[in-house]
Amino acid sequence: MKIYVAGHRGLVGSAIVRAIEAEGKHTWIGKTRAELDLLNRKAVLDFLSKEKPDSVVIAAAKVGGIHANNAYPVEFLTQNLQIESNLMDGAHAAGIERLLFLGSSCVYPKMAEQPIKEEYLLTGALEPTNEAYAIAKISGLKLVQAYRKQYGHKWISAMPTNMYGPEDDFDLENSHVLPALIRKFHDARTRGDSSLTLWGSGSPKREFLHSDDLGRASLFLIENYDDDIAINVGVGEDISIKELAELIKAIVGFEGVIEWDSSKPDGTPRKLLDVSRIKSLGWKPTIGLEEGIRATYQWFMSH
Repeated sequence: MKIYVAGHRGLVGSAIVRAIEAEGKHTWIGKTRAELDLLNRKAVLDFLSKEKPDSVVIAAAKVGGIHANNAYPVEFLTQNLQIESNLMDGAHAAGIERLLFLGSSCVYPKMAEQPIKEEYLLTGALEPTNEAYAIAKISGLKLVQAYRKQYGHKWISAMPTNMYGPEDDFDLENSHVLPALIRKFHDARTRGDSSLTLWGSGSPKREFLHSDDLGRASLFLIENYDDDIAINVGVGEDISIKELAELIKAIVGFEGVIEWDSSKPDGTPRKLLDVSRIKSLGWKPTIGLEEGIRATYQWFMSH
């Protein structure tokens, strides 16, 4: 297959490219934002009509952590809706047989029963701090299902858990929790600080998947999955933010004290995906958390 990876320079897209190149069976194409603005509907439709890839992977999105989601809900909602609809409408118009839309575990209800099964989608209220992003992603999942129902396309969606790895965003204003912690501990160690204050209580639990595992999972699903239900992709284990902070502190080599500012929001108390469906198909992750964080910190240091 010739696979168009939308967002090929990002955390997830770059991992999918690495997986394609490592497997060696398929080819890929990608365009930078300067070359193709995914918010420009005509440009997207013209590109897909001209290139006619065999498969499209939608790894492009406006993303960010709690602060960014809270501060810019308009952009998180409108830009993600436009990216999704432009790419899917363009893929339909070009007659593209396979498409993978990557959602997010934040689409599930804030107080969902744990571990979270795929069927729990739209069964409760969302986490308010990233509601705009979640609604945009839910819309993408539903658009995939609508295209399957109305036109019989073999399009699929996957819901990855919290991601980290090479090409992550380490900006303190916009990053997710794991890269933000790497950056904070690195900066504190560099300054020689005696303490570091982190947001929240440290009690929420999160599951973390290395982007290279998601890259391999994405290729696996394009080749092996064809179902209406959006499939979870994760490791099936979680860790408290406090435990994660201690692990990153040790890896980075920060020797000060961690203090917690419980006046700041925690977000969803727990978010662990049920990954029995994808494991039953024969896929499982291969990169352990400590190994993955060490490699990610090395990437951060060299970039």
